[in-house]
Amino acid sequence: MFTEKDIEQISAMGSNLESVEAQLEIFKKGISPIKLDRPAIVGDGIIRLDEKSLLKWIDIYEKNSPSYTVVKFVPASGAATRMFKDAFNWLDKLNAGVSPDELCKQNCEANAFFSKLRSLALWNDLAKIMEVKSIDPEQCYHSKNYKLILELLLTETGLDYASLPKGLLKFHNYAEKGMVRTPIEEHLVEGANYARMQDGTVHIHFTVSPDHREHFARLTDELVPLYGKQYEVNYEISFSLQKTSTDTIAVDMNNDPFRESDNSLHFRPGGHGALIENLNDLDGDFVFIKNIDNVVPDSLKEPTIIYKKVIGGLLIDLQVKIHEILRKIYENEFNKEDYEKVREFVIDKLNIDTSLIPESFSEGIEILPNILDRPVRVCGMVKNEGEPGGGPFWVFDQESNSASLQIVESSQVNMKDPGQELIFKKATHFNPVDLVCAIRGWNGEQFDLRQFIDNETCFISYKSKNGKDLKALELPGLWNGAMAKWITVFVEVPLITFNPVKSVNDLLRKEHR
Repeated sequence: MFTEKDIEQISAMGSNLESVEAQLEIFKKGISPIKLDRPAIVGDGIIRLDEKSLLKWIDIYEKNSPSYTVVKFVPASGAATRMFKDAFNWLDKLNAGVSPDELCKQNCEANAFFSKLRSLALWNDLAKIMEVKSIDPEQCYHSKNYKLILELLLTETGLDYASLPKGLLKFHNYAEKGMVRTPIEEHLVEGANYARMQDGTVHIHFTVSPDHREHFARLTDELVPLYGKQYEVNYEISFSLQKTSTDTIAVDMNNDPFRESDNSLHFRPGGHGALIENLNDLDGDFVFIKNIDNVVPDSLKEPTIIYKKVIGGLLIDLQVKIHEILRKIYENEFNKEDYEKVREFVIDKLNIDTSLIPESFSEGIEILPNILDRPVRVCGMVKNEGEPGGGPFWVFDQESNSASLQIVESSQVNMKDPGQELIFKKATHFNPVDLVCAIRGWNGEQFDLRQFIDNETCFISYKSKNGKDLKALELPGLWNGAMAKWITVFVEVPLITFNPVKSVNDLLRKEHR
């Protein structure tokens, strides 16, 4: 099936023939949906903390975190195209001859955007580009030349915002300070407030696209001295690209490799699940993961900072206990008297299925290392109030005949099965991508995170190229299948900690003003 030239192409990507053949096999056999056992709810998979517990975990975090290497990991490579989907539709209508007044009359979202445009942080950039082009911004706005405004905002004739990553866009307007901030800046401020080490270092890692790495680096080089001085910290900023070795082969409708016009193989990025490789390359004890667009102005940062410390403190406490148990086992200090308490801890605090932990000490001590010697994550979960996204569930594993806590997307579930659909709809919480990870083992060595991926949780999507249909393979999602074999703890966090910007009009919400 593969020629010598194909094998050279695969090798040049950093991949190998065995991996590509395994991907082809997935296309041929198809992907079995996961089996939901039940939704994770408060009291059954999700922890709801009272004020006493909040103060306890915050105290643990503040006292202990400075002595660890804490890294803030921010996936930031995606372009903002979808954020401006509605704006492109408005531009299409204006190009088709719809008047600005009629557009705003027909479309309340367009009316909201244009009526409040000048209060948005991005207006500063728009006004500047207009002045460069000898256009009076006020006259342009008041004459309702919305077509020109959208062209200058979205396309390469102006700011080209739609092709830039969200991290580089102006999100928040601090009028009283005479400044605006990008999401990058908001993450710098966040990091200074909860990821500061004992020597004042704040490690922040951004995953970026090759096209924008230089722009990211230039902006952070400009910002780091400013915010470092303001918050009295020393920022260590690093970047990584999604590895080409994680790109997946595409196939045609017959499941044969899809080929370009020059007969080369067609590979596509493997989705955000590929970033497990980037996470695996980090050198740190604890890693906070949060999306680039989930930021708020300073006036609303306090709940975010509080709950970062809460989940961080809980993780530190759990890891210390896990490492002590493993140390005793590996150094032959673990005894029968320890076992019952440890068994209770593993079931009640680490959400390990009772059936996996035998009551017998002699059997249990053989099994415990496999159960405990794994990376750990504590994930914030928000009450479901209609926001899209995956959620927390107990997922049944047929091989082990047990259930484990997982973050599940709707695409992973067979919604044609009424029972599975019902379980999915009963979810009380959803995943805001707010997690902290412990990636070192009891002996201080870093885990190879690739060993804890459930490769069966990838999914197939349908695309087209050059007018031809194709199938693409998405790798197990970063916080879904890529972390499926981690020890997982879910904690309820308040909705105010989740404020993503999925569309441009989200910037009009009070949380971003």
